[in-house]
Amino acid sequence: MTTHQSTSQKNDKRRDQRKAVAESKRWVIKIGSSLITDEGRGLNTQAIQSWAEQITNLRSDGKEVLLVSSGAVAEGMARIGWKKRPHALHELQAAAALGQMGLIQNFESCFKKHDIHTAQVLLTHEDLSDRQRYLNARSTLKTLLTLGAIPIINENDTVATDEIRFGDNDTLGALVSNLVEADTLVLLTDQQGLFDKDPRHHDDAKLINESNAENSELLKMAGDGGVLGQGGMRTKITAAQRAARSGATTIIASGAVNNVLQKIAQGENIGTLLSADKEPLSARKQWLANQLKVSGKLFLDTGASKAVQQSGVSLLAVGVSKVEGNFQRGEVVSIINSENKEIARGLVNYDAKESLLIKGKTSEKFEDILGYIDEAELIHRDNLALL
Repeated sequence: MTTHQSTSQKNDKRRDQRKAVAESKRWVIKIGSSLITDEGRGLNTQAIQSWAEQITNLRSDGKEVLLVSSGAVAEGMARIGWKKRPHALHELQAAAALGQMGLIQNFESCFKKHDIHTAQVLLTHEDLSDRQRYLNARSTLKTLLTLGAIPIINENDTVATDEIRFGDNDTLGALVSNLVEADTLVLLTDQQGLFDKDPRHHDDAKLINESNAENSELLKMAGDGGVLGQGGMRTKITAAQRAARSGATTIIASGAVNNVLQKIAQGENIGTLLSADKEPLSARKQWLANQLKVSGKLFLDTGASKAVQQSGVSLLAVGVSKVEGNFQRGEVVSIINSENKEIARGLVNYDAKESLLIKGKTSEKFEDILGYIDEAELIHRDNLALL
């Protein structure tokens, strides 16, 4: 009886989560390279047309949609006959420039049939790491939604370098979800969803129907990406974790399923649902937590680790045991606990040299050591985001 009730409760919760996704208003949809380019053979115009029709139907149901589309590099490769993804940055950038033209032209022509305007938005990590540019991007995307347009977003591969790349469009999709406070992130891929082991190598692999995005076991189940794409299931799981910071639920599903977006919007049990069970971070703390590049690291002793993790208090210099990096005041640094695990990111009040001098010291000694005191905290709790 207990087992029956437990199973029934799980099924009810699953239906409630699927229903919540179906009723959600703002969606970010990411489509992977292999889907867009028909495994690298060139743009799959038939599939693009189908997704445009499905997105049009979503809009008719009152949903706002932002589209994150991979495929520029893969389409560029197809146009010039390259079979293997190049490693040289200038070749990748050239392929992206060639492919982006065809990608946007196809989406524009497909949506134009439904009298829907599209807008191309190309982003780099620098656009989202700088607070002012972040807010500008947020305002632009929200204005486009207000105007009834569909933003088609991609990484600006023609100018991005390794140091400022998102690395994959799953990450970009999650960051866009945070940026516009989306309710749902849909990651369309060439797999049915997340399996407990790689289905390409294990016949007994089972689909994970739903889980908490923060489930630590998920990354152990994930495999690597394919030849065309940068991401694999690992990037999709970390993307779901990032999306959860703003309260978004993530669905990982096969883009090859007929009317897949409609089925998700109808609450059907399709793909893998990764729920956001934590309270959403404030917009400012989302921005802090989602910084892909940090300028340094602060290592904490056991007491400070516990205080920051459990109470979310400001970080005091007295609890810092080690300082790494060459950061300036106001830059983002990583906070490492006594078990050598990153637990937070924050905006530091003192530069690296000053931090080295005051680590392990109380604020009363700052003036004697530095000749002045700026802030009593090394990082104020308002500028500290737990991961």
